[in-house]
Order: sequence, then structure tokens, then C-alpha cells
Amino acid sequence: MTSNKSIKALIIDDEPDLCELAEITLSRMGLSVRTAYTVQQAIELLKTETFNLCITDMNLPDGDGIEVINFIQKHHSEIPVAVITAYGNMELAIKALKLGAFDFVSKPVDLHVLRNLVNSAIKLPGLKNTSAKNTGKYTLLGESEVIKDLNNKIQKLARSQAPVYIYGESGCGKELTAHLIHEYGARVDSPFIAVNCGAIPTELMESEFFGHIKGSFTGANTDKDGLFKSADGGTLFLDEVADLPLQMQVKLLRAIQEKAIRPIGSTTEESIDVRILSASHKDLTQLVSQGKFREDLFYRINVIELVVPPLREHSEDIQALAEFLMQRLCDKSNFDSMPTLNEDALKELCEYSFPGNVRELENILERALAMSENNKITIQDLQLPKNKPHKHSPVPIEHKNLNTMELATQEKDSILQALEQTRWNKTAAAKLLGITLRQLRYRLEKLDID
Repeated sequence: MTSNKSIKALIIDDEPDLCELAEITLSRMGLSVRTAYTVQQAIELLKTETFNLCITDMNLPDGDGIEVINFIQKHHSEIPVAVITAYGNMELAIKALKLGAFDFVSKPVDLHVLRNLVNSAIKLPGLKNTSAKNTGKYTLLGESEVIKDLNNKIQKLARSQAPVYIYGESGCGKELTAHLIHEYGARVDSPFIAVNCGAIPTELMESEFFGHIKGSFTGANTDKDGLFKSADGGTLFLDEVADLPLQMQVKLLRAIQEKAIRPIGSTTEESIDVRILSASHKDLTQLVSQGKFREDLFYRINVIELVVPPLREHSEDIQALAEFLMQRLCDKSNFDSMPTLNEDALKELCEYSFPGNVRELENILERALAMSENNKITIQDLQLPKNKPHKHSPVPIEHKNLNTMELATQEKDSILQALEQTRWNKTAAAKLLGITLRQLRYRLEKLDID
């Protein structure tokens, strides 16, 4: 075993047996360990010694773990701090995570879970013996203030294991954001598994998430690992989490809280070490109030909310994004050289509001590249909607602040224009609008378009 003696951990708990167990476990992992039995003892050690990791009980004789978290956040924010909570006390665990705790473990402490927690902590950027770093495969393009702010938040969240709920309009880059949180974090060398919750048939959902054993149901001819098992040690990204049926929401909540799964047909649970990231373009708060999304699951996955801005809020990045996307499209299609946007075409793009955000920009450019001549892209090649909304206008997508008659009319006009342009081919129209076919069908029904 590689020695980690240069990595020093502080264990804070008033139960000598638990302190001894944690000290033995961490020492066997090669760490140097110090213990404290009260908040005051811990603060004194933190003032006089250097630590790379802290694990604290929530209930201490002279205070609680929240005091320790606050002290570390104020004076040693580089130290990841995990909390030990009473079994089932998720409210305290969530509170600790919101305040900046790295992770939590429930009593009685499962040594497998504890080792996983420590292994993740010692791989964080800033600690010795770390290999965790961004691979450069995913990049957040843009020099605008909103993108710089988003990038800073991503790097901060990468140092935590707290569940993050990523909220934003369709096509704005929610999955890219999830990839970056994974890439900048301690789990970069482990799997990143993304799943569109709305794309899995309801009857297959439990098997897809938790797996099954051979013979557990008709057609189960072999054992199958589910998504949780495939993501073990890494990150599970639940895209369009709002589309989960209520029955599945209950089972997902239990898996997240217990950090364990039970494959269909199995009589035993399996521990899993997975960080949960989730996303939706729908307003989960509204769905909770309507009884369409479980409130307890909402608070469990929404420990930290990260909003991804729509493209119209950082239009100064459109030129850089357009050049990057065109280069990628040209490489994919083996173009001899990349056409350039003329001045009028670039201005037109910068004044467009992009209802479908970056995904729509890519679709527009792909079409423009096919239509362009003489290595130039003109306004005519872009084929933007004739009644295009200005970049400061609200965009007609499903969003809590956009339910007005004027916007509904604008949305209906845009959809009808796209359908007419594609001769009522719904798949092509959806692509033109920068939305999915399922989203288009929903809008057709909502707007009563036959």
C-alpha cells in the first residue's frame, strides 16, 4: 500500500469506541490520525496543527458538528469536512452539506462507506497524492461574467459530494455542467453515467436503475448491473429527473439515503458509492406543490441548486461558441476549410434570443454550413424565424415566469412556421426549433395545434 502518512485526518467524536474504530481504519489506509472529543478540543487542534481531512460527529458534549463546519469554512475552507449523523437523520446531514460539508456517514458507521468517503476526500485537488484534475475533454466556453461565475461555482461544487440539482432551460448545457463537476472532482477516474429519466419505459425503470438477477422475471436470462452499480465510485447524472414516475421516486430516495441498492430478485442489499447530480428544465418546486414530485426526494437531490444561464443572458459569447461549434461540425463532416460568418450574419445571431439555447445554435449552424457557398455564411444561410424575438425578449419555453398569452401566441407562431418549413415533419421541426420530439408533442397539445 502506498503510504499516505503525509495526509493528516482529525476525528471528532465523544464515543471512544468510534474514535478508536475510525483511527484504526484510517491508519490502515496509511493516514496519520488525531482525535478530539469536544468542539473546543477540535478548534484548538485546528488552530495549532495542519489537517487535510476532518470527520466530526454531529452531537458533541459542548456543541455540535455545525460549529466545527462553520469554523473550518471560515478559517480552513480547503479542508474537506464530513459529518457522522444518527441513523435516518437526513435533515441534519442535508443541513451540514448545505453549509459546506464534503459528505456524511450514518451511525452505525459502515467501514466500507467510511473508506469510500476518505478515499474520495484524499483525491480532492489541493491534497497530496491526488491525481484528480480536469481532463480537458469538456470545456465551458465563454468569457462573459455569467459564464465565469458558473465556472467558479462548478469548481467549488466539485470539492463536495453533496447532491447538486442543475436547473436551466432546454439546450443550455446542463449535462455539460454535470460533466465538469465530475471532471474537476475526486471521482474523475471513475465512471460518469448519464441517464435521461424520461426515456426509460416505466416497466423497465427499476431494473435499469438497480439491476436484476437471472430468473427474477420473464426475460431475465442473465444477471444485470443497473445504473447505480455501473456508476459505483463515480457519478450518476439523472437528466430530466422530473419525468420519474412517483413509484420510482420512492425507490430512488431510499437508494440515495441508504447508499445501498437491492437488485430485482435479490434478498440482500449492496452498498454503493455514487454521487448524485440531477437536472431538469421544469420547475420542480411547482411540481412538488402540484403533488407530481415527492417533496422528500426534492430536498434530497436539491441540497445545492446550480442555475445554468440561457444563452440570451451571455450573448457576448455567441461568436466564440459559434466558431467552436462550426469547427466541430466541419471536422465531423470532413470540410476542407471552415466557412466564416459574415458581419451581418454574426450580428443577426447575436440579436436572436435562442429559445433552444446552445443546442439550437448548433442546429442553426449545421443547417447554415450545408447551405453556405464560397466559404461564407450569410443571413440567408442562417434561416432564422422571420418573427424572431429579440435577445432581451422572454423565450417561449416551459418556465414558471413565461405563462402569458403574448408568449403563447409567439410560441405557436414559431412552431407553425417550423412545421410549415418542414412540411409538417414533426421530427425535423423539433430539430429546427432546438427541442426534442417529446417536447414538441407536449407543446402541440398545450397550444392545441392539430
